[in-house]
Amino acid sequence: MIDVVYFAWVRERIGVPREQVETKAATVRDLIAELRGREERYDLAFSDTSALRVAVDQTLADFDAPLEGAREIAFFPPMTGG
Repeated sequence: MIDVVYFAWVRERIGVPREQVETKAATVRDLIAELRGREERYDLAFSDTSALRVAVDQTLADFDAPLEGAREIAFFPPMTGG
């Protein structure tokens, strides 16, 4: 079981701020594929991964990052300066 956290428009599209997910995914990319297969709201939220960033256990990561031993995955839009 892994905690998946959604921020900003990702949360708005999916409709929940966080959830626990049972997954067999080896990488973040695999997890996204599993989530997209759940229902349309996930497919919409993850349809353009170039508009997403991910953190594994609160450390910025890429989509090929392994999930083994991870407790939390967070998805959010790119941060802007200001």
